[in-house]
Formats: sequence, C-alpha cells, structure tokens
Amino acid sequence: MDRRNLLRGAAATAAAGILLPAPHSPAAAAPRAAADFPSAEWIPAAASNRTASTRPTAYPVRYVVVHVTQETYADTLSIFKDPARKVSAHYVVRSSDGHVAQCVQERDIAWHAGNWDYNTRSVGIEHEGWVDRPSYFTHALYERSAALTANVCDRYGIPKDRAHIIGHHEVPGATHTDPGPLWDWTRYIRLVNFA
Repeated sequence: MDRRNLLRGAAATAAAGILLPAPHSPAAAAPRAAADFPSAEWIPAAASNRTASTRPTAYPVRYVVVHVTQETYADTLSIFKDPARKVSAHYVVRSSDGHVAQCVQERDIAWHAGNWDYNTRSVGIEHEGWVDRPSYFTHALYERSAALTANVCDRYGIPKDRAHIIGHHEVPGATHTDPGPLWDWTRYIRLVNFA
C-alpha cells in the first residue's frame, strides 16, 4: 500500500469517528463529579438521599460530624446508593487501609446528622466499623480521616477542636451513640492538628 492510500484510509477513519456517534457506555452516561478531597474516590450517593445546595454560600460550614457506620464499607456505600434509604454522608473511610470515598459533594447537604440545622452546617464523615469493636479503628483509618478533617477545616476556617469536630451523639436531638466511647478523641484531634 502506498503512502497516499494509507493517508486516505486514516482520513476516512477519522471522519467516521466525527460523524458517527460514539458507542454507548454506562461509564460515559453518568457525569463524574470532582472529589473535594483530592485523594477521595467519587462514589455518589443517590440524588434522592441528599439536598442540592450552594454551600458555603447558602449555609456556612462550621462543623465536622464524626460517625461510625455500624456496617461494612461496601454495605455503607450500597445504603447510600439506595434511594429508599434516605441517608448519606459526605465521606466514608475504610478501616483496613484508610481509603476515602466521597458520596456527596461538600456544596450539597448530606443527610447524616438527624438534625436539619446540623446537616446544613456540617460535613459528615462515616468510618467503617462498629462502636463496640475498636479493632476497626485502625491506624490507617485515624490517619486518613484526620487528614480529611484537617483539609475540610482548613478550607472552611473551622477550628480544629472538639467544639467543632463532634461526634454524631453530640448533635442536638441525636438518637445515635456513634462514634462511641472507644473512639480515641485525644488521638484524633492531635492527628487533625498535625495533618
């Protein structure tokens, strides 16, 4: 084949790509949001499990609420994806390696605190595990979560103290006990401040 025929074939192939629609792929169908925390994996919660907003313009972000899932990491993500569950958090941190998934963009309101006022003014971080099983509170989980919390606090001007980094049980009207008495707050706040 001579060079002229080769170039004609390449031009025809390129033109076909421009004129013909791209094959449908499920990954291309859903737009991917950029994670607010650079190393987080974007795994979106169902749109019906959050409220679209324009935070911090619509609501100032003043708190980080620490949760423990009472579920596995994978089950938590499945719950957040289920439109019938009516629950979400901005982030989920995996116990084994501290991997962070972002499920709701920070500009939007996640349904995590059980108190609308706190939902509007906080970022919710779920941690894989159970309140009565401290083996889930690994070094990797504490380290990555603290880096995430420090990042959130820095971006919104939230003081890195226990008055602003609170447990779910400290939200007014809360019926939950997480993160529970085995969560090491002293260690966590120290890690947040050194992150």
